[in-house]
Amino acid sequence: MNVTTADIEEPKVAGMRERIAAFVELTKPRIAFMLVLTSAAGFYLGTKGSFDLPLFVNSMIGILLLAFGVATLNQYIERDTDILMDRTAMRPIPSQRIMPNEALVFGILQCSVTEIYMYVLVNPLTAALGLSVIVGYVFLYTPLKTRTSACTAIGAIPGAMPPLMGWTAAADQITIGAWALFALLFLWQFPHFLAIASMYKDQYAKAGIKMLPAVEPDGRITARQIVLFTIMLVPVSLAPFFLGFGGLIYLVGATILGAWFLFESVQTARAKTVERSRRLLMVSVLYLPLIFGLLVVEHR
Repeated sequence: MNVTTADIEEPKVAGMRERIAAFVELTKPRIAFMLVLTSAAGFYLGTKGSFDLPLFVNSMIGILLLAFGVATLNQYIERDTDILMDRTAMRPIPSQRIMPNEALVFGILQCSVTEIYMYVLVNPLTAALGLSVIVGYVFLYTPLKTRTSACTAIGAIPGAMPPLMGWTAAADQITIGAWALFALLFLWQFPHFLAIASMYKDQYAKAGIKMLPAVEPDGRITARQIVLFTIMLVPVSLAPFFLGFGGLIYLVGATILGAWFLFESVQTARAKTVERSRRLLMVSVLYLPLIFGLLVVEHR
C-alpha cells in the first residue's frame, strides 16, 4: 500500500481544527455576543456628539476579549463540578479536549490583554470596570456558587457591567443614564438565571451548586423572587424615557415587553414546572435584545 503525504497530514489538520473549536467553545461565544450587543447599545447611548467609530471598534474588541477570558476562567474553576452535570459534562475541560492548565493560561492571557488593550485604546475608567468584572465574576461569584444561594445576586453585579462599560467607553464617565442600563440588566438576570436553575435544579444539587432552586424543596422562594425582580424590572426599563434618552415609541414598546415578561414570570411562578421555566428562559432571551434594540432605534 502506498502512503501519501496527504494521508499523513490529514489527521493533524483535523486535530488542529478540533482543538481550535474546543478553545472557541471555551469562550462561550454566544453569551459573549449578547454581552457585546448590550455594550454596543451602551456605547451608542452614551455618545455625545459625533460617533467615534475607531473608539467603538476598540471598545467592542476589548469587551469581547473580556467576556472570552472570564468565561474561560469560569470553566477552569468549575471543571470539577461541570463533570458532575449532564448539561456541562461535555464542555472542553471535563471532556478532556483541553487540559486545565491550558485553559488557565488561555484565560489569564485574554484577561490580561483586554485590560491593557482597554486602558490604552479605550480609557482607564472602562478598564477599571473590566477589572471589577474579572474580580467579581471569577473570584467571587464562581467560588460562591458552591457555598451560598446568594451567589446569584453577587454574580448579577459583574453580569450587569457590559452596557455600563459601553457607556463609559464612549463618555468616559458614569452618569444616571449609565446606571439605568446597569439596573435594567442587573434585574433581568434574576428571572433569567432562576429559570435556568429551576430547569436543572437536580443537576445543580448533585454537583453541590447552591443555586436557590437547588436548595429549597418546594420552590416558593424561587417563585416569589422571579415575580418580584420582574416587577422591579418593569419600571426600571421605563427609566430611559423619563431620563430623556428614550422616546415615546420606546415607552410604549418597553411597557408591552415588560407586561409580557411579567405575565410569563407569574405563570412560571404558579406552575413551577420545567416546561414553564423553559418558556420563561426563552422569553428572557428574547426580551433583552428587543428592549435594547428598541432603545437604540428610539434614542433621542
